[in-house]
Amino acid sequence: MSVNKVILLGNIGRDPEVRYFENNKVVAQFSLATSETFTDKNGEKRTDTEWHTIEMWDTMAKNAEKYLKKGMQVYIEGKIRSYKWKDKEGHEISDKKIRATTMTLLNNGPKKSDTENKNNLSSEITPLSEKTDNNLIDELPF
Repeated sequence: MSVNKVILLGNIGRDPEVRYFENNKVVAQFSLATSETFTDKNGEKRTDTEWHTIEMWDTMAKNAEKYLKKGMQVYIEGKIRSYKWKDKEGHEISDKKIRATTMTLLNNGPKKSDTENKNNLSSEITPLSEKTDNNLIDELPF
């Protein structure tokens, strides 16, 4: 038995980039920053930030396009996916991304002028799970 599960809580580094395909598939990709604050050996507080590439498919991708913006705090559950492809010169490139299966927005409530959408936003986004078939395009370099 094996497990491939990732849990991240961080801030979106850039608005989602969304691509639509002929076969009605949709993918969204964005960066997520997670930070850890600690005291170094000299007694100074330091913060290390790790950047993650998040990808979402289909319904989640459409919701990402609609609701996610740079700076928002989001909780992501997903799995690590490895990708390999060749660049224009024929060099093999490899990358790892987090394929999100659940997303929850945190402390990002709608603006006060948007109160009519308040209930719709929380019920539509918090939480969302991946609801896709197994025929995803697995090898997509962004």
